[in-house]
Amino acid sequence: MTKIGLALGGGAALGWAHIGVIRALYNESIPIHSVAGTSIGSVVGAAIVENKLDHLEDLARNVKVATILKFLDPSFKRGSMLGGRTVMAELHRHFGQICIEDMDMPYCAVAADLVSGKDIWIKEGPIVKAVRASISLPGLFAPVHRGPHILADGGLINPVPVDAARSLGVDKVIAVNLQADYKGRAKAAGLQAHEPLPRRATVNITRASMGLMLRSLTAARFQIHPADVLISPEIGHIEVGDFTKADELITCGERAVYDKLDALKALLP
Repeated sequence: MTKIGLALGGGAALGWAHIGVIRALYNESIPIHSVAGTSIGSVVGAAIVENKLDHLEDLARNVKVATILKFLDPSFKRGSMLGGRTVMAELHRHFGQICIEDMDMPYCAVAADLVSGKDIWIKEGPIVKAVRASISLPGLFAPVHRGPHILADGGLINPVPVDAARSLGVDKVIAVNLQADYKGRAKAAGLQAHEPLPRRATVNITRASMGLMLRSLTAARFQIHPADVLISPEIGHIEVGDFTKADELITCGERAVYDKLDALKALLP
């Protein structure tokens, strides 16, 4: 039997597209034997291995502005704007004290070590702490101390962790890249040739530039660690911080799978 692993990339709110990808893979009877995730990919990955994808999808589809405000936990102490206590409480509510090594499916959360500058693959210990480290976007959430490491968002180094996914003992890796659609992001930001810059040019240029940097970093990583099948939903038109677009993102994730269905089926014996 061919063992297939998932490498789920980071992208904040764009991560809801991962749910559509997983739904489509399940619908097409493409098995998943392990998951490695960066940032929001680690959240979705944890939901997969603990069979809580229904709960996550329900939460995603019902996010409102008031929901987002509820999760804000302002804290300007110790290197972050948000304290993360509400997020931790929500993670504990769904995953409790479950440890990664006790799960039925191999799992890895990827974080970046601010001390050594290397990516850290978390394959053991409480899943809540692993996810919390992987989503610790600098300036937003405080980094997590783990032994000799100070861990921040894994997307700083490894936006789509194909190599971490392969380390879980699989034969093939399906990678989901949420940062590929830069043209869509530039268009949404109003950055078009022969057109005047939009009024909020500074903000738009900054957002687009961050997207370009992440796309370039991801492409460089793929040159070293290519996936067997790469799924890249066309979601550049959606802002990475807009968690209210789950319905559209899930649909885009499903569509991206069917665009690569022949290649996905070819992975199976």
